[in-house]
Amino acid sequence: MKTDPFSRRTFLRGVGVTMALPWMESLPVWGAPAAGDGQPGSQAPIRLAVLFSGNGFHSKEWWAKGEGRQMELGQVLAPLTDFREKLLFIRGLYNAEALKGNIHSSQTGNLLSGAPLASGGEIRSGTSIDQVVAQRHGQATRVPSLVLGCETSNPGIHKNYSMLYSSHISWSSPTAPTPLELYPALAFDRLFKDEGQRGDKSGLDAVLAEANRFRRSIGSTDQHKLDEYLDSVREVEQRIDQAGKKGELQGWRPTLDRPNLPRPADGVPQDLAEHMRLMCDILVLGFQTDTTRVCTLKLNNDHSYLLFRHLNVEVGHHELSHRDNADFLRVNQFFVEQVAYVARKLDGIQEGERTALDNSMLMYCSSMLNGKHDATKLPVVLLGGGGGQIRGRRILDYLEKPNRKMCSLYLSMLDKCGVRLKEFGDSNERLTEV
Repeated sequence: MKTDPFSRRTFLRGVGVTMALPWMESLPVWGAPAAGDGQPGSQAPIRLAVLFSGNGFHSKEWWAKGEGRQMELGQVLAPLTDFREKLLFIRGLYNAEALKGNIHSSQTGNLLSGAPLASGGEIRSGTSIDQVVAQRHGQATRVPSLVLGCETSNPGIHKNYSMLYSSHISWSSPTAPTPLELYPALAFDRLFKDEGQRGDKSGLDAVLAEANRFRRSIGSTDQHKLDEYLDSVREVEQRIDQAGKKGELQGWRPTLDRPNLPRPADGVPQDLAEHMRLMCDILVLGFQTDTTRVCTLKLNNDHSYLLFRHLNVEVGHHELSHRDNADFLRVNQFFVEQVAYVARKLDGIQEGERTALDNSMLMYCSSMLNGKHDATKLPVVLLGGGGGQIRGRRILDYLEKPNRKMCSLYLSMLDKCGVRLKEFGDSNERLTEV
């Protein structure tokens, strides 16, 4: 076991592998001394995650009513029923700049920044909220931010605006969308493997001997937590290995019974559901080990033509969004199930008196409310407690209020991440109710 004197965080190290440990009561991890007399040790950090799916939701089934255990959720949000007490349903927010220009690209490229977008094929947006946090606090973690995706970027032009806008929600600067990691294996390597040691060798195997020695030095509760964590890492490794053997891009099907070209290299899983689930697991592992505190996961692009054959839906997502039917609802629920999966896993990780979900802000959103391209009131759900700073089980309706800017929400979220700005995007006001 090694201790980094800069951050005082604890790692297991092997040849080419550095594996951060999760929060443990008996260790001085994450920058504060371990507490004595059975009391919890250092305070867990606050994490920020944004999950996105394009093309909006079923127009009649994105809603919430009531509060607390009595809160009712529309069918789109039904998978989040178990998390109503840790959920904020936010209605009525919008980005003014998203109402200019065209649909899709103009509604997505500034979703997390509120910045004006350049047209005519030029690329200019604004630094997104996730990257503002990463630039401020990223030096405290191995990976400043994880930027994950499940659909390749579209480099084309749509109605005089670059489709890169509809393919990226994370922007490192106004002219640079943050590189998007589509490959689960490479995202996994970023968490655990050192540069120059990427590849097929198991990261877990490289540290098992040290993990076994370390296990003898911690209490029984932390031993159980360590075992669960290592089991999770092993499971993800094995699933990545199997997924990579299934083919290249999800949705691709050969036109011949026997392909007349060599098989593509292992990469993005053919199984879309497994691809998304792996990316969700990697997000959770990143937070659990404090390898990163910031993550965006783009489940698909806006103006996406992704197919959902595992749901018996044979229509591309963009076209489906205009039909507003049972198939579209089924796809909506599939996306929300990924959010619920992340929330459930984070809520199962105990960090002292709180869970990892309690110490996180998990935002789920789209660039439009429904397939009619309505960006005048964006769909937003916030899960988690932000380290005890957010009270859930509420509906916040800003539709008739003077301040209903998305960037006002971001200013409030930035405050909770310890990044206090006078203004962000087009706002200098906070949403004090959040």
